[in-house]
Amino acid sequence: MKNYLKNLVEPNNSKRSKRFAFFIQFLIILSVITFSIETLPDLKPQTRVVLNAIEAFCVVIFTFEYVSRIFVADNKPKFIFSFFGIIDLLAILPFYLSFGIDLRSLRLLRMFRLFRLFKLVRYNKAMKHFAQAMIAAKEQIILFMIITLMLIYFAAVGIYYFENEAQPEHFTSVFDSLWWSIVTLTTVGYGDVYPITVGGRIFTFFILLIGLGIVAIPTGIISSSLTKAVEPSSEEE
Repeated sequence: MKNYLKNLVEPNNSKRSKRFAFFIQFLIILSVITFSIETLPDLKPQTRVVLNAIEAFCVVIFTFEYVSRIFVADNKPKFIFSFFGIIDLLAILPFYLSFGIDLRSLRLLRMFRLFRLFKLVRYNKAMKHFAQAMIAAKEQIILFMIITLMLIYFAAVGIYYFENEAQPEHFTSVFDSLWWSIVTLTTVGYGDVYPITVGGRIFTFFILLIGLGIVAIPTGIISSSLTKAVEPSSEEE
């Protein structure tokens, strides 16, 4: 039984495993579509019954998959606390919590169903390469995020001192200035808050230049790691 389940749930070249993988992927997409349909207003009661039935069916299959993977795992704790183990649990957890908690009052829990999308990474080679690239570049990404947070704070402090007296309603404190700092460094520029002093505009000019680099740097890091992740697979083929 253990070998049968292992050959079924773990991706391999057997037809049984491939069919099961396609079936799981189909259910993931189906469950995401039903989740989106549930947000439509004025749905008929019959429609909600059908959506709930689809959701229950998907959860039953996902639960079977999750329990089976734990059963066939050589190192069960390692799988349970692995990335895919946590994703598999989060994919089914909201359904079972709904029996004891009113999800209408805890809408955030329903969003955990979207974690099912991450289950697709297990079955898609391109997504696997991307996940490997993210893991390989995690140190650079963490360092980049720390530097970015420091720059955001620096920009917030700088614009506060330039604009506080001119626009006390928008730049009341450094904390209020953080919003401007974030949208400026990410080059979004909503235009709801902007500098009006000469010093503030000059400061903003340099912050925008830094922002262009902030957008480009992670792209280069991930692209480099993705290339390294794809190369071994290409050589094997």
